[in-house]
Amino acid sequence: MDLAAPLAEYPFEPRFFTVDGHRLAYLDEGEGLPLVMVHGNPSWSYLYRNLVSHLRDRFRCIVPDHLGCGFSDKPQDYPYRLADHIGNLERLLDHLRVERCVLAVHDWGGAIGMGWAGRHPERVAGAVVLNTAAFRSRRLPLRIAVCRWPLVGPLLVRGLNGFARAATVMAVSRPMRPGVARAFLAPYDSWRNRIALLRFVEDIPMNERHSSWPLLVEVERSLDRLHDCPLLLCWGGRDFCFTKHFYAEWRRRFPHAEAHYFPAANHYVLEDAGDEIRLRIESFLRRLEN
Repeated sequence: MDLAAPLAEYPFEPRFFTVDGHRLAYLDEGEGLPLVMVHGNPSWSYLYRNLVSHLRDRFRCIVPDHLGCGFSDKPQDYPYRLADHIGNLERLLDHLRVERCVLAVHDWGGAIGMGWAGRHPERVAGAVVLNTAAFRSRRLPLRIAVCRWPLVGPLLVRGLNGFARAATVMAVSRPMRPGVARAFLAPYDSWRNRIALLRFVEDIPMNERHSSWPLLVEVERSLDRLHDCPLLLCWGGRDFCFTKHFYAEWRRRFPHAEAHYFPAANHYVLEDAGDEIRLRIESFLRRLEN
């Protein structure tokens, strides 16, 4: 992606950290209690742009682009497994000397971020959970399952950009402005640059035969170590993938959570209900500062 190309509402300069010989991009804006924001597929750090803009005056906003996403390198022979993404996040936060933080997670960021948090519960001051999962489920919408089919999946995801392009329409309730949609798609402008989008879809562990299943079980079990962690749950009710079933599961596992359900918002809940969620996150962070 051309670093010089203007992106709507993204006035940030990415920094870079090397992992396994590849550049991992991240934002590090502001000072104060760190808020580490972990995106999913097919988004990138752009998802959190408005939170960073509003919160960096008081908090330290750290937002990585997973390898293969955003401004990060997109190596063609990288495994792009859950274990790799958790490990990369761990190495980045160690590099940045983040000893205590609030974690915000969305989509695949749930398993990745909570995977890190479960290993380091003493470093987690709180968590913000947005339309995601960090536990096993056998629910997979057909429109996503198709993207895992041999031959068809690569053609749809890498050839036609069907996964990322569809998200700009199907993951929101309110139509994206053209500049915002272009920015979401900007990192994924070629077959080569869409490698991680396909690998993320292929890495969804639906049964015990999948190589990432044992790690997902470990992540799920590690949620018990975070049981007393303050948690803010903000959920878009029109999400076709992370449905109300997942929202209910988070509430069951964290009955003390501050929970907000936005029935008209979709999967990209920060696009549909961003202002309301930002105010709740800001209030949540202020309570955790001391």
